Amino acid sequence: MAIVTTALIKELRERTAAGIIKCKTALVESDGCIELAIENMRKSGAAKAAKKAGNIAAEGTITIKNVNDVAVLVEINCQTDFVAKDDSFTVFANSVADAALTSKSTIEELQAQFEEARIALVTKIGENISIRRVRYVQGVLTASYRHGERIGVIVAGAGDKTILQRIAMHIAASRPEYINPKDIPADIIAKEQQIQVEIAMNEGKPHGIAEKIVIGRMNKFISEVSLLSQPFIMEPKSSVGEFLKEKNTSVSNFARLEVGEGIEKAPKISYADEIAAVQKG
Repeated sequence: MAIVTTALIKELRERTAAGIIKCKTALVESDGCIELAIENMRKSGAAKAAKKAGNIAAEGTITIKNVNDVAVLVEINCQTDFVAKDDSFTVFANSVADAALTSKSTIEELQAQFEEARIALVTKIGENISIRRVRYVQGVLTASYRHGERIGVIVAGAGDKTILQRIAMHIAASRPEYINPKDIPADIIAKEQQIQVEIAMNEGKPHGIAEKIVIGRMNKFISEVSLLSQPFIMEPKSSVGEFLKEKNTSVSNFARLEVGEGIEKAPKISYADEIAAVQKG
């Protein structure tokens, strides 16, 4: 029996876009022959789903599950908003999120666990489906907020759960990246400062004025990316940190996901261009 190497699995994944487990199983069954593995995958339906995997899946839903001190966000992607509202897609997304909450699995573990169900759904719906991201928070209390089906926020902390829910709404709108200014990595600060120095120099400002401009812009940058420094959207005269202190509530962790973040969408093709492309063969 041939040894199924990582290189073979990688090549089969690149050619079929199927999951690691499916590729490994197919290679074992084909005694390491990639062409036979592809043929068998086509027969089993895995390749049919794999063909869809080349399509960009930038729509979908963010599903939230939380129980007491643990909360989870899961992003499941599809190709169209229409499918994102399909009952079968919603059931699949909820199943993945339930499993994540129960097992606290990594994204790779969830993808492997639900690969067969994903393939079945792709075959049924006719679109590429992907389990893309999972995030967890844990604390004395957890709260969550979902804006439509595209943005989800989970917050962990202590104090008043209602206040944490309001903070989750704020995070959905304001997109902080860190809790405290001190949480911002030193390399991020240094990189931003370098950018601001170059901008000020390119503007031709005198050295003394440029220094003051950079300090002001860095303070603004820090307040924009750290949750506690942001103006609270429901009471803009107070920062989030001041509001939380007044309400005797604290935030220890948070996560925010938005459907399709970082996915480069294919440019939309007009009907006329599509017809012209077909006529060209």
